[in-house]
Order: sequence, then structure tokens, then C-alpha cells
Amino acid sequence: MDMQYKEEINDEVGIRSVGKGKVKRSDLFVRFLALVLTLAAAVVLGVNSQSTTVSVKIVPSLPPVNLPVTAKWLYMSAFVYLVIANAIACFYATMSLVLTLAARGGKKNVTLIVTILDIVMVALLFSAMGAAGAVGLIGLKGNSHLQWGKVCNVFDKFCHQTAAAIILSFNGSICYLLLVVLATINVYKKF
Repeated sequence: MDMQYKEEINDEVGIRSVGKGKVKRSDLFVRFLALVLTLAAAVVLGVNSQSTTVSVKIVPSLPPVNLPVTAKWLYMSAFVYLVIANAIACFYATMSLVLTLAARGGKKNVTLIVTILDIVMVALLFSAMGAAGAVGLIGLKGNSHLQWGKVCNVFDKFCHQTAAAIILSFNGSICYLLLVVLATINVYKKF
């Protein structure tokens, strides 16, 4: 009788609980989307490289010297951090999909651990994007106070590909943030 009363109240307010053996499709979709976005961000930045020739004037009375230069993601620690953070987030998305499907919504400990790790992924991705974004901004605008010149006018393809990786990573981190919000809403509905 008491159980029937609770079900009627939940139906009136519009709360539908996930029964044992079921997983919310929205959670699975967002996890899969996070996996795809973080994988794409890691690959886009991981293959990023551009070579060009730059004219350097060493002595004003002599003609400029043409030097071949290459920009690679490995040359900047912030970009390495972004690739590694996205690889970790991608691997975690795969593992959390497996855990979520294996737990089938019935194990509270697994749900709690996955939610905590979702928060860690949000922090990891946002910190990596902040570091890469700061370096990218210096590459785009330069810094006249430190006499650092712009490099995006020379390595335009490299800079565009880096910006694309940062945007993909941002979207992946928003997916993880959405997963945390969905988990919080589910906990709130149970009260």
C-alpha cells in the first residue's frame, strides 16, 4: 500500500525513476559524445605540425637568411598537457560507459565513483584548455612587454588546428559538466 502511494505521487509530479537493469539513454549519449569529442581533440592536436621557411635578417648590410622552421604540438608543454588530458578523458569515457552499462543503474557505489570522476574530468579538461588557450593567445597576439612576437601569422594552419582542438576539448568538458548536472538532478529527484 505504501509503495503504491509513493508511485502515485511520483507519477503526479512527473518523476520517473530508472528501474533496476535500465540506464538512462541521455547519460549514455552524453558519455559517448564526450568520448568522441575528447578523442577528436587529442587526435587533431596530436597530428598538428607545420613547416615553413622564415627570412631572418642577421646583419642589416647583408641579405636575409632563409631558415626552415617547424611548429609541433610537442614543442609546447601546454599543448602536450592538452593532448594528454584529452587522452585521459577519452579513456575514462570508455571505462565509464562500460561501468555504467555493467552496473545497470542499480549500484549506488559505482554511480558515486563515476560522478566523482566526472567532476575530476571537468577540472582536468578546463585546466588543460586554460593552459593551451593562454599559450595560443600569446601565439596569436604576441606580448610586446616581453618582446615575444606573433607566430600565428607564420604558422596559420598550426594555429587554426590548435584552436579547433581547444574548441573540441571545450565541448567535451561541457559534456562532462552536463553529466555532473544530470547526476545532481537524479539525486535531487530521489529526495
